[in-house]
Amino acid sequence: MSADSNRQRIAFVTGGRRGIGRGIAYALAEQGFDVVVNDIVHDHSAEETLAGISQRGRRGAFVAGDISDVEDHEKIVAEAWNTFGPISCLVNNAGVQTAYRGDMLNVPVESFDRLISVNLRGSFFLTQRIARRMIEEPAGEVTRPERSIIFISSGNAVIATQAQADYCISKSGVAMMSTLYALRLAEFGIAVHEVRPGIIRTDMTADVFDKYDNWVKAGGFPITRWGEADDIGRTVGVLAAGLLPYSTGQAFHVDGGIHIRRT
Repeated sequence: MSADSNRQRIAFVTGGRRGIGRGIAYALAEQGFDVVVNDIVHDHSAEETLAGISQRGRRGAFVAGDISDVEDHEKIVAEAWNTFGPISCLVNNAGVQTAYRGDMLNVPVESFDRLISVNLRGSFFLTQRIARRMIEEPAGEVTRPERSIIFISSGNAVIATQAQADYCISKSGVAMMSTLYALRLAEFGIAVHEVRPGIIRTDMTADVFDKYDNWVKAGGFPITRWGEADDIGRTVGVLAAGLLPYSTGQAFHVDGGIHIRRT
């Protein structure tokens, strides 16, 4: 369906104020979605993202909230739902990186719990609440083209990195969560997809830029460049627009081919 469709399209992007989330918000706006952005703080970065959505001819709004606080989900979802109307696309993008890079035998409990709380637990229960509302919407009262839920996981869902053990565990859980929701929601016409970014140039990778930049230059990726937030955004835009209408439960690697097993 083209972006100039007059049918209502509303997306809700968690962790959307910068980085990959911003790239996703912009791509969705280009596909004709009004975009509700969620993040923990409404700051200058959030305003830049909202301005970028507006520049692309769509409405943008911000809903503050920490998805790891499950008790706050009712408020977050109600505010998101009531801003422009029923949500037709949820993008579970909010996530955190490990606070500890080192021997997995020494992973602190606090780091593990933080990753599970945000990357896994928070996304599971937020999706549960939004899926219920999608199902409950009377078909005759809402104009909804394709409906979708998209999880942003990581190549580390399947690529084991011992120095990021807790992060890998959280993202492998996201991969299974996406598969399970795909099975559960297919009968309601809600497609569920997983996008696995590789090494993407964002604030989250700034602390390891030199390490990975040398790897990129040495041909460590089949496609010899850094991934950008726009690469993830464009993939999400295609999925959210329903341009792959006979697909659900699929994982899409957006990583320059790093996941390919080579000998």
